[in-house]
Amino acid sequence: MLPKPHRASIVFYVSDITRTEAFYTDVLGIELVRQEGAEPFWLSGSLDQGLEMVFFEMEGKRGNTPALIFDLLDGGIDDIVAALAEKGVTIVTPVAEAPGGWSADFLDPDGFGLGLWQSGEKPRTLT
Repeated sequence: MLPKPHRASIVFYVSDITRTEAFYTDVLGIELVRQEGAEPFWLSGSLDQGLEMVFFEMEGKRGNTPALIFDLLDGGIDDIVAALAEKGVTIVTPVAEAPGGWSADFLDPDGFGLGLWQSGEKPRTLT
């Protein structure tokens, strides 16, 4: 049995990370923290209910955003993506290096973008 996701984050791919930081902090009052690991930097913040919001600056569109990203606490991203593909799930972005770990993107049956992320410290396979 494959491990289930641990928690979820909403990820936004934005055109101007500095403008995004100003809007969410100054206008909406959400505290965001600058993170290293992507250029120029990326942002993260949590709402009171524990939902994490993550912002990356990217040129062009990388799928539809915001995207719901599932965190894999125990790792195993390669196994999970292979199992999804075997079940006919459309894999948009195969497992690739991401800030702090590994990620992959796929579509649900209605075409909504979903993703997986795991820490680089966890094993990519569990089998």
